[in-house]
Amino acid sequence: MPCKLVAPLPVRVKYLRQGAKPPHRGTAKSAGLDLAAALENDVVIAPGARAAIPTGISIEIDRPGIAAFVFSRSGLGAKDGLTVAQGVGVIDPDYRGEIMVWLLNTAREPRTVRPGQRIAQLLFLPVFTAELTFADELSDTGRGAGGFGHTGE
Repeated sequence: MPCKLVAPLPVRVKYLRQGAKPPHRGTAKSAGLDLAAALENDVVIAPGARAAIPTGISIEIDRPGIAAFVFSRSGLGAKDGLTVAQGVGVIDPDYRGEIMVWLLNTAREPRTVRPGQRIAQLLFLPVFTAELTFADELSDTGRGAGGFGHTGE
């Protein structure tokens, strides 16, 4: 059974720095768009250190209920030890500032980020706005309050 195609998501991109590269897909079926470092010079990140790397772009998402998320590039993290410092970066739909990628060096040696290097990937995902209702009691479940390995080894 063929999969239904979803209409493309309209996203406006504004260039903020000289030499900024547009986000792009590595392959036609890539889930994320690669973000590149908009640097004038190399940035060396010491082991265990973090650095804010500019992308030189800002975005405007033209569909309600969608936000952008910055994830590590699997190869950069697995091979070089450079990961998105906070795990996942959230770009709220009303944010119009420059997308900065905080990279953490988890390797044992310094790593260099070069101008134009692909540093992270940008994915657009649905978000749900929660309507919180405060309660004295919550419904019972089989799990209850068990956590941190409670459901098995």
